[in-house]
This record gives sequence, C-alpha cells and structure tokens, in this order.
Amino acid sequence: MESRKTSNADLENKKALFFEIGLVIALALVFVSFNYKSYEKRTITLVQRKADNTTEEIVPITEQKVKPPPPPPPKTVTQIKIVNNNVKVNTDVDIDVEANTNTKVAEYVPPEEEDVIPEQHIFMVVEQMPAFPGGQGALMKYLAEHIKYPELAKESGIQGRVFINFVVEPDGSIDQVKVLRGIGGGCDEEAVRVVKSMPRWIPGKQRGKPVRVSFNLPVKFALE
Repeated sequence: MESRKTSNADLENKKALFFEIGLVIALALVFVSFNYKSYEKRTITLVQRKADNTTEEIVPITEQKVKPPPPPPPKTVTQIKIVNNNVKVNTDVDIDVEANTNTKVAEYVPPEEEDVIPEQHIFMVVEQMPAFPGGQGALMKYLAEHIKYPELAKESGIQGRVFINFVVEPDGSIDQVKVLRGIGGGCDEEAVRVVKSMPRWIPGKQRGKPVRVSFNLPVKFALE
C-alpha cells in the first residue's frame, strides 16, 4: 500500500521536541507548587467591647434644714400705778456728813506714770543706737587688727563680707552672736570670734534708759 503522508505531517521526528516541552511544563508546575504559600485566615477585631459591671455610686440628696428665726422678745408693758392725792410723801432727807465748812480736804495729786520698759525686750531701732567706743573708725581699726585670715580661705581665694548679728546689752556687753550670711572657708567662725572678743559698747537708749538692742555688723575679708 502506498503511503500518502508527507514528511511535514509525520510526527515521529518531533517526539524529542514534545518531550522537552513536557519536561519544561512539568518543571514549571513543580516550581510553582513549591513556591505556593497558604495563609491562615485571621479575624481582626478592631474594636473590643467590654461590658462595665461597675455599680454606679448614687450620692444621696441631703436636705439642709434651715433653722427658723428666733421668736421676737416679748413686749414689755409699763404699768402705771395711780396714787391718791391724799397720800403724804416724805420729802425730808437726812444727810449725815461729818465734814463741814472748816474741814480741810487734801488736794488730789495724780500718780506719776513711769515708762516701764521690759528688760527682756530686744529693740531693733531705738532713739540712741549703740556704738563702739571711739566711733565707726575705731571699730574698723579694731576689726582689721584682730582678724586673722583663715588659711583655708587664702588657699581657696575666698573673700567677701560676713554679716554678724548680736545683741548689745544695757551694760554694753555683747551677747547672742550669730551669722546671718557667711562666705565659708573659716571666715564665718573667725568673724564670730572677733565680735565676741570686742570690748563693751556704749549701750543703746530708749527714753533715756539703756535697753537691749539688736545690731548687724558686716565683717569684710579681702585678699591683698
């Protein structure tokens, strides 16, 4: 029998091509199956609602009772007693006085009021303030001669003013010495020592009498 197929219609010579195409498709399916990922289904709740079982505190309404105003005072009624005109009224009054026109009466002299000033009171300002013997210049000279500059303050370069407060007693003595504002470095202690060693001051006076007076004194420390 004579074959009528042409060489172009014969598929025997194309088996190798179809086999290669099949391998490519199989490899592609294997590659896709390995790279395929499955994701779990998740449910996202955007708003979380929770029932609030907290009991609401109820504030009781209190009624404020207003006290009634006090009752008005009872009205007083003036009773008039009618007396008969026939009743006699004794108008004679007996006055028994020992003094007569010749009796001398001593003249009343009011007692003198003395200005009593408590001894324990400490004045801040008085009519005559306390003063150092010799005046302000003598005070500055005394401080300059008796102050010893502390070594710690010298090494640290500390200088300035130490404010000291003390009480000048009625006899001129110095008491209750304390530091109001210091600079440290041993200067505060040195200023207190020098103030305590000062001689008696001229005491302050109020109404002509010596009294206790509080006094503030700046002590200067300066490096040359």
